[in-house]
Amino acid sequence: MSTQSQPPAAWKAAKPFVNGGLSGMMATCIIQPIDMVKVRIQLGAKGGPLAVGTEIARKEGIGALYKGLSAGLLRQATYTTTRLGVFNVISEELKARNNGKNLPLWQKAVAGLSAGGIGALVGSPADLTLIRMQADSTLPAEQRRNYKGVGDAFIRIVREDGVAGLFRGAAPTVVRAMSLNMGMLASNDQAKEMIEAAGFEKGGSVAVLGGAFIAGFLASAFSLPFDFIKTRLQKMTPNPDGTMPYKGPIDCALQTLKNEGPLKFYTGFPTYCIRIAPHVVFTLVFMDTLPKLQKPLGL
Repeated sequence: MSTQSQPPAAWKAAKPFVNGGLSGMMATCIIQPIDMVKVRIQLGAKGGPLAVGTEIARKEGIGALYKGLSAGLLRQATYTTTRLGVFNVISEELKARNNGKNLPLWQKAVAGLSAGGIGALVGSPADLTLIRMQADSTLPAEQRRNYKGVGDAFIRIVREDGVAGLFRGAAPTVVRAMSLNMGMLASNDQAKEMIEAAGFEKGGSVAVLGGAFIAGFLASAFSLPFDFIKTRLQKMTPNPDGTMPYKGPIDCALQTLKNEGPLKFYTGFPTYCIRIAPHVVFTLVFMDTLPKLQKPLGL
């Protein structure tokens, strides 16, 4: 029989996954407008983040900044639930094999890469749906899909492109997620350990916030080029002759590099960093806070 001091085994196993998903979903509710601006800039909108956001609100209404929120929440419920849960499971297993000692950085990186890749595969359909919904109003009127919501988008993508259509751009999504989670999760753990070793309280606010901010910056720097390619692949529509602009992620990267130069991959970096870093910070802070709130409840 479970007691307050001994939570049920099922909850103990599910806890890192549940808390991971909840943390990501709460962070998404805060960050969604910035994400919308980031996507619009990557798709060619002119001006700075504030100007683009103001233009969206003026032309399409404040609600347009939250377009795709349902898909964004679904993505967190799949992708972040999986990646943070898997990272916790892998890390705990590695720590057990390391006699409970802190893991070396390379093992944290492997755990982050693995968790990011698995999570991205699970979350790829929701990620594609989110990009499609956010990008729809940027297309010419005759090319707009005019999705009614995330459910309508899922059904129409399957109907028009088949089940495989839900995984268009999955390869760069997985690579981008692996790079982001290596930067985010490995650096967060490493930074917290270094801050605590410097004399700050273990698990205290300085360590938690310091690790989260460092993780946010590195996650942005590692992942933006892959995010740029992923967005282009997911947004592309057929040419007049029926062919696609890009054959795949490598072709997209090579064409971009040849025609627009290497700095093109960092288009919208300030906005991307402003969007990714706070989302990472909020997610990691929520991930740290939720267990503290659950503990008095015996969870």
